[in-house]
Amino acid sequence: MTDPRPCVVFICVKNAGKSQMAAALARLYSNGRVIVQSAGTQPGQGLNRASEASVAEVGASFDGEYPKAIDAKLLREANRIIIIGTEAHIEPVEGMTGSIQRWETVEPSRQGIEGQERMRLIRDDIAQRVQALLAELAMD
Repeated sequence: MTDPRPCVVFICVKNAGKSQMAAALARLYSNGRVIVQSAGTQPGQGLNRASEASVAEVGASFDGEYPKAIDAKLLREANRIIIIGTEAHIEPVEGMTGSIQRWETVEPSRQGIEGQERMRLIRDDIAQRVQALLAELAMD
């Protein structure tokens, strides 16, 4: 029997920061009502610790996570594929039925905002988008 819960995959280039943030926040806010995955087009060597600290401030966690590559099975299982930022690109795969969206998140460093303040602004932008996505999935 297949799992009736919707499946969301968050993708960025390294799967070290923003896609991990989105996944951690989605797991927190969905309370298990959504299957949440993340992956990268060119996975990095480790997680972004500043991103991890930022989501921890709101009760979310990167526990057990690590940068992972995208695979076709993951794309076929997803109801929604969210590409975070402008750098990552994916091509649809055969059998994929989920929709692809791109989130162009805020980038405070363009205004000279760095460090944890930058991470909090990015986190808050992603959190707002995740909450809207989860509300949308609840209505599907």
